[in-house]
Amino acid sequence: MTKDESEAPIDEQQAWHAVLRRDRAFDGQFVTGVMSTGIYCRPSCAARHPARENVRFFADGAQARAAGLRPCKRCLPDDIARDEAAVRAAIDAIRGGERPTLDELGSITGYSPTHIQRVFKRAVGLSPAAYARALKEERARDALSGAPRVTDAIYDAGYEAPSRFYAAMEGRMGMSVSAWKNGGRGVTIRWAVVETTLGPMLVAATGTGVCRLSFGEREDALRARFPHAELVEGGADFALLLRRVVAAVERPGTGADIPLDVQGTAFQEACWQALREIPPGETRSYGELAAALGKPNASRAVGGANGANNVAVLIPCHRVIAADGGLGGYAYGTKIKEELLKRERDE
Repeated sequence: MTKDESEAPIDEQQAWHAVLRRDRAFDGQFVTGVMSTGIYCRPSCAARHPARENVRFFADGAQARAAGLRPCKRCLPDDIARDEAAVRAAIDAIRGGERPTLDELGSITGYSPTHIQRVFKRAVGLSPAAYARALKEERARDALSGAPRVTDAIYDAGYEAPSRFYAAMEGRMGMSVSAWKNGGRGVTIRWAVVETTLGPMLVAATGTGVCRLSFGEREDALRARFPHAELVEGGADFALLLRRVVAAVERPGTGADIPLDVQGTAFQEACWQALREIPPGETRSYGELAAALGKPNASRAVGGANGANNVAVLIPCHRVIAADGGLGGYAYGTKIKEELLKRERDE
């Protein structure tokens, strides 16, 4: 933090709301001083919230210590810069080749295995092992898009054998490897367009879960997305899933247990997971979401991940707004976005 930034006044109302939300995006921007206990914390500290009248906000730990406070032993507010460096080092190690163990990541970062696991997941949204798997799958999908043979793509992505790749993808890609490469070839996708209070809604699902939820689209849009899949309208099993999806859209913020069949890059999947962790009725700016993912300069990439979301509402990209507090964009129009947010706030 620069001198000018440290001297900038803190918006105490915004800071207090960030503390109440335990918003990790504000970690590093200020610390919360609890004058009754003599402790200062990160905004995201999981400890019980103090009474507002006992709280003062400080630009950093140095200011809090000058006021006679000591750092919280639970959230370790002075370790933020070290945590960020450790996460970067862990990401570099994972992206560098063989997947390191937690013990190896601990040696690289100077943290215990359990602590680097906790710090990494808090910053990235995925555990180191899940991040490594997502990275390998991303490389496999990239290879599949250009390789003439599926087997070559599997080896190029770093899998020891095709059986390892198929085992890793079971329950994640939903579609087979060749189907992923060829627009859903060999896959059955059941679908329906239903009327909702938000307008006509397209829902489509593979045997794994919902692969498309959109407003104002019809079969032609689904066929353009999966040109070689077998599209089957309706069905008894699908009808049950459809009822659950409609209920979740009519009451946004519910339906977290609805199975999904969505895939993206490691960053996209981390972004989608972070979206699902925003409490219903709350919003984040693109910058706040990027900061929560440990990539404060990736606001544009967050916007791209939102745009790549195939499953509206269930992955709630409507909870991301512009930095000035405006609604920002939405693929299905700001009226639907505004209504979704209103329903969540009114619950």
